[in-house]
Amino acid sequence: MDRSFVAENARALERLKALLSRLSDGDLTILVNEYWSVAGVFGHLAFWDGRALLMAGKLTRGEPFTPSDDEPEDVDWINDSIRPLVHAIPPRTMAELALTIAEETDNAMAALPASIVEGIDERSPLNLVRAQHRDEHLDEMEAALKAR
Repeated sequence: MDRSFVAENARALERLKALLSRLSDGDLTILVNEYWSVAGVFGHLAFWDGRALLMAGKLTRGEPFTPSDDEPEDVDWINDSIRPLVHAIPPRTMAELALTIAEETDNAMAALPASIVEGIDERSPLNLVRAQHRDEHLDEMEAALKAR
């Protein structure tokens, strides 16, 4: 069974930690794009990692996924709806919360028994590889910080 997602997630988590450790409070307010600050992107990551944590919890409790657990094709409305909430949280608090949720999520993913992991495929509402999403947004944040 392929459990390479554990190492991938750990690598991306370390990258997240390293970025946060070198950011000033001012850096967290820099815009990554016209809608999201650096802290806001951390909040976006926290939301989606939190969703994965919830999905992993369902599986751990033996609860099957239901149709309502599926992500819609277009998640822009979800991201747009959480944006005001994550930007309302103080930037340092938001970024630190994102790190805490990422750690909890990675621990939950790593603890999933083989019997559960084997049943997760590309149609599953749970993406075990959190690193893909984190890396995408870490690249964006680093580019915005470098460009300032």
